[in-house]
Amino acid sequence: MMDAFLVWKWIHILSAAVLFGTGLGIAFFMFMAHRTGSPIVIARVGRIVVVADFLFTATAVVVQPVSGIALAVLAGYSLLDEWLLATYALYALIGCCWLPVVWIQWKMQKLAQHAADTNADLPAQYHQLFAWWFWLGWPAFASVMAIYVLMLVRPAQVF
Repeated sequence: MMDAFLVWKWIHILSAAVLFGTGLGIAFFMFMAHRTGSPIVIARVGRIVVVADFLFTATAVVVQPVSGIALAVLAGYSLLDEWLLATYALYALIGCCWLPVVWIQWKMQKLAQHAADTNADLPAQYHQLFAWWFWLGWPAFASVMAIYVLMLVRPAQVF
């Protein structure tokens, strides 16, 4: 029978994979839909992206800190170790990027659906939101990569 540490480690690794994979997949599909310039395509893909974000990303967002804290405690780390403090800060930055992105994706999808329903071009607001969506993704992506490094290396000093 697996011990508690291995169970939490398994949960943590799987949720990290879901978080990263879903985020990257959502970004790819939304970006590719945007490139078509077709309100119909953007609306359809956007609808799926919003659902995927709520089902998969949101679940992993909750599981990550719970499983991470469980692992740190079971491994005997202080929750105030510098490398853990750095991961908390990066995770907060990711959240500050992701929360607006969820709303932006939903709004982009609604704008694209309206354009498709009225046989109109995508409005300027859609393009402004896309720019915000695009640029908010980069600090979130870089922060996820930095957290992966911190999890693998667990340096004694970060700051």
